Amino acid sequence: MFNFSKKKIGIIGFGNMGQAIADRIKSKYEVFVFEKDREKTKGLTGITVSLGISQLLKQSESIILAVKPQDFGQVITELKGSVQGKLIISIAAGITTGYIEKSLGQPRVVRVMPNLAVKVGKSTTSICKGAFAASSDIKLARRLFKYLGKVFILTEDMMDAATAIAGSGPAYIFYDMEIKKIDSLKIPKALMTEYIKKLMDAAMEVDFDPKTSLALSIDTAASSVGLLAQTGKTPAQLRKMITSPGGTTEAALKVIINGGSWSEAAVTAKKRARELSKKE
Repeated sequence: MFNFSKKKIGIIGFGNMGQAIADRIKSKYEVFVFEKDREKTKGLTGITVSLGISQLLKQSESIILAVKPQDFGQVITELKGSVQGKLIISIAAGITTGYIEKSLGQPRVVRVMPNLAVKVGKSTTSICKGAFAASSDIKLARRLFKYLGKVFILTEDMMDAATAIAGSGPAYIFYDMEIKKIDSLKIPKALMTEYIKKLMDAAMEVDFDPKTSLALSIDTAASSVGLLAQTGKTPAQLRKMITSPGGTTEAALKVIINGGSWSEAAVTAKKRARELSKKE
């Protein structure tokens, strides 16, 4: 029998996001991972590799779902009937807590949305609780993701808006720097102030209150700059990394490229996020 505690964290999926999370929390928690591509988990230190999802479930109490959207359905199928008493933390884009609850028999679910800066520990991360999650579950998720950057606790109806700002917002900045040929290591303070103001206006346009809009905008701008500084990549390279075909960022950038404002782009990104989401 395992002596369960919330210090035993299981991660299903070991792509960029799963790796970043595991690396940042492994010194504080006992971490177990399962990844179907065994090459990705070769030679790990400080992390236990599980042989399958069933084994990981026995080893862990809290489970982070860090799989790609196309693999999500298969993982949910494997989890059915086996998650009683466990906390499910999902970082799958566009998947609502209601969908997971309905699929798995009303487990405790927390939905988390980091952004690309998770790679360098400077993510702007949004978190919301499902219908059956306790306040202690939100506290645990917050503790976990504070190791990866700044955390914002939201209601689920604001997660699509957060996608438009924290998720797609860095691309607005990278595109502007790209066309203006701004040196990513010498960004003028006036330009940073302009970016924060434009992000704040956009955040308010997608229904964030002024206080949250300001905090979210400052952190999104800071995480974007941190990503540039620590990865050494160009604004164009990072913009491309964020911009998935048919996704929210691509839809938003089309608005900006055609002369629209960041506020108009954010509204479009929010709408696209809703179109893509898998609801109850």
